[in-house]
Order: sequence, then structure tokens, then C-alpha cells
Amino acid sequence: MEAIFVLMPLILLMGIPVQGQAGLRVGFYSSSCPKAESIVRSTVEANFNRDPTIAAGLLRLHFHDCFVQGCDGSILINGKDAERSALPNLGLRGFEVIDDTKTQLEAVCPGVVSCADILAVAARDAVDLSDGPSWGVPTGRRDGRVSSSSDALTLPSPLDSIAVQRQKFAGKGLDDHDLVTLVGAHTIGQTDCRFFSYRLYNYTTTGNSDPTIDQTFLTQLQTMCPKNGDGTKRVALDMNSQLKFDVSYFKNVRDGKGVLESDQRLWGDDATQKIVQNYAGTIRGIFGLRFDNDFQEAMVKMSSIDVKIGTDGEVRKVCSKFN
Repeated sequence: MEAIFVLMPLILLMGIPVQGQAGLRVGFYSSSCPKAESIVRSTVEANFNRDPTIAAGLLRLHFHDCFVQGCDGSILINGKDAERSALPNLGLRGFEVIDDTKTQLEAVCPGVVSCADILAVAARDAVDLSDGPSWGVPTGRRDGRVSSSSDALTLPSPLDSIAVQRQKFAGKGLDDHDLVTLVGAHTIGQTDCRFFSYRLYNYTTTGNSDPTIDQTFLTQLQTMCPKNGDGTKRVALDMNSQLKFDVSYFKNVRDGKGVLESDQRLWGDDATQKIVQNYAGTIRGIFGLRFDNDFQEAMVKMSSIDVKIGTDGEVRKVCSKFN
């Protein structure tokens, strides 16, 4: 079995058109727009070189897109009642990277490459640029024609228990292993103090801190996020290596150093704890490589959620508005 897991990513990386899930396939634009993925890559890389934290923004943007209406670019629509205006999406970043990429693609391949595909490829490139794995992204998605802020209220939340997280992921066809693996993207993520400060000062309205937080780490967090301080201050979810895609995040969760409550709860559930422990085994080597391989597979699986293909949906001319 190990040989299969090692071989598959190598095949995908070679760019061979491989059939993906939901009718998508790697190399979908090889004839219709041969430079599509290279244009996405160069644009993401230029933005990454200016600000490496944009990688986490693009990855999160793709995640939030796929969990609402499926991976159809609905998160990119700009409007007061659109998904991106919903409370869970107010901190999303990277829209300008996708818009810039689309403008370039429209100049060379008008009406060919969907915004949903641009977002899926950009998320892969963001991980790769952060020293994470790379994989062949099955493409062929079309853009959706619906984007409603009310639909985004069911997105996973930092306050979610494991039971709720499990339910939300299962509703998208993702299991416990996918859950832990995909949340591992927090290795390059950031969050606002306001989303976890209650754990530091008033956990469960007791006026005390969350007892599962490592005491030294608690002091560190309280220094960065003082009581009644700026709730919008950004904090790395993996302070050991916030710009490097690695398994340090899982070590943090194991050691009581998860920033978000939803992250730390992964250690309190028997099933998810086993997966965290497997990934936390070592920074690189067999456990680190296993996470890399598992993450590729989980991303392909997630990016196939409720996609629109064929004559369904549209290919937008501008990603922020319907045709």
C-alpha cells in the first residue's frame, strides 16, 4: 500500500491527464488554453514573493468556496447578499490574485478557463510555494450562478465541537481522516484574536482560561492578545513555522498549543487524536511525507464537491460577477 501512495503523487506531478472525481481531469485545458496553469502559477508566485501569508489566504478561499454550493467560484462574487459578505467570510483574502489571474487568462483564452478552476489551481500553487506538496489538479469546473450569504452560515466554525465538525464534513462526503488532514492547512494559517480570546480569559463564561491550553503557551497568547485589546490583530495558527507547510501544527495540537478551540478539540476525540498523533510523529520523514500525500488526496477529494461540469453553470468573464 505504501508504494501506491508514493506512486500516485508522482504520476499526478508529471501532468499526465488523469481522470479525477466528478468528471474532472488533470490537463483539461491542455489544448484549449495550454498556458492556463502557468499563468495561474506566475501570478500566485508574484503575490507570494511580496507577501508569503497570501498562500494561506488562497487556500482558505478555496476551502470556503467548496463548502458552500460546491467548488464553483461562488465565493468570488461581490455583492451585499453574496457569500463573501457573510460573517464567516469577512476575513477572506486573495480575491485580487484570482481577479488578476482571470484578466490575464481572458486576454489569451477568452471564455475558456473558469474562476472555480483558477481558485483550485491557485490553492495548489500556494501550498507548493510554502514548501508543501504539489499535485495534479483535476480541472473542468464551471462557475456557479448562485451566491447567497445565508448559505455561508453553515461553514465550519472555530467554536465547533468535534461532533459538529464531523457532521459538517460528512455532509460534504468527507470523513474523519479528511477532516484532520484538511484542517492541517492551518500550518500556514492565521486568525484574529477575537476568534479565540475567550479561551484565554473567560472560557465557558467561568472567568478562567481553557484548561487544555499549555500554560507557557497561554502566557504567550495573552501577551499577543491582551484582554480588551485589538480583536482584529492577526496571530499565526502555527507559531513555530507559520510560513512553512509542515506537520508542526499537529505537534502543537498534541502539546496543547492549538490556537483555535476547534483545532485543540482534535486531541480530545479518540478517532481524530490517532490521526493527529500519526502526523505529529516527526517533522519530515515517514510521518511528514504521509501528511503530504494524504493532503494531496484530501484536496482532490474536497475540490470535487458538487462541481458543475459540461453545460451546467458558466465560465465567467469577470470572477466577481455573473455573466
